[in-house]
Amino acid sequence: MAELKVTLVKSTIGAVPKHKKTVEALGLKKLNKTVVLPDNAATRGMVQQVKHLVKVEEA
Repeated sequence: MAELKVTLVKSTIGAVPKHKKTVEALGLKKLNKTVVLPDNAATRGMVQQVKHLVKVEEA
């Protein structure tokens, strides 16, 4: 199954509270940290919501 590498590249300080919660739900807590997540509709939707804060690569 395909996976996505999601990296937090911009701080959530000053971000919309809903976006802060989405970033945290993705498993990202600190700047420049990376998590590997399954490539499914739920993950894609979350990444789409915070695309201005994260960098996404295919793993």
